[in-house]
Amino acid sequence: MSVTLCECFARDGLQHETVEVPTGTKVKLIDAMTAAGFPRIEVTSYSHPGRVPVFGDASAVLAKIKRRGGIGYKATCPNERAVSRALEDFALGHGATEISFLASATESHTERNLRTTRDGQWVRIEEMSRLAGDRFTIVGVLSVALGCPFEGSVDPGRVVEDAARFAEVGATLLTVGDTVGTGTPSTVRHLFRRLIDEVPGITPVAHFHDTRGTGLANCMAAFDAGCTHFDSAFGGVGGHPTQISYGQGRTGNVATEDLVSLLEAEGVATGIDLDAMMRLSECCENALGRQLDSKVARAGLLPAAA
Repeated sequence: MSVTLCECFARDGLQHETVEVPTGTKVKLIDAMTAAGFPRIEVTSYSHPGRVPVFGDASAVLAKIKRRGGIGYKATCPNERAVSRALEDFALGHGATEISFLASATESHTERNLRTTRDGQWVRIEEMSRLAGDRFTIVGVLSVALGCPFEGSVDPGRVVEDAARFAEVGATLLTVGDTVGTGTPSTVRHLFRRLIDEVPGITPVAHFHDTRGTGLANCMAAFDAGCTHFDSAFGGVGGHPTQISYGQGRTGNVATEDLVSLLEAEGVATGIDLDAMMRLSECCENALGRQLDSKVARAGLLPAAA
């Protein structure tokens, strides 16, 4: 049994940071992630550099990284202009291989996070997909799929419907976001079983935040339901842009070190070089200048994974 991990430190991780990480440091970290065997890496975002300046070097990062065949290098595209920038880099020979489109499962989160309505965002996504054509692997991203900070619980049927809509516009992967960490193993298991059974044309990706300490348990629940794709970030960093305060700031991703250690100890192959992963963990802490939230970084790998 094996799974596919996407390392999100360089994008989802850094959007939450106020520390300026130089382009060269980002490139070195991403190259080390490639060398360590991560099959998918979230490299950057084409967000407006005036609004999210940490990604003002998106094109430079994509141009400088050392690529390996078969690895997905993902860039987030929040709007049509972002897709145009992705196409420009693609034409120059250093584009992303994957681009992700954002949606939210509730109206309130859509209005606050994407500054439009759900209907308006789906119109935007359809146009973005048309612009992208078949040049990239399309990844749908659905926020607040397991609970919304403004509307509370979310109907799993709505998530299934949104998954089907993403499949209709050409997405082959769906990032299922537990944005404020309100999912539990039972709700995760139920949702992922429905997604796998009812929308076979798209592969769900477990993207869980550890806001309330349930991240790893939810990952294992998704795995039990048949999920084979997971997102995580070194040190458990990231989760939302710095200006957003819901979740009391504790919305970080599941820590890569902890997730890989647990999966490998359970006999689930990740393809990650564990020694290289531990070195990368230290490099990520050095890049941000502080101790991060991975427990494995402090205590070491689980014995069966060592």
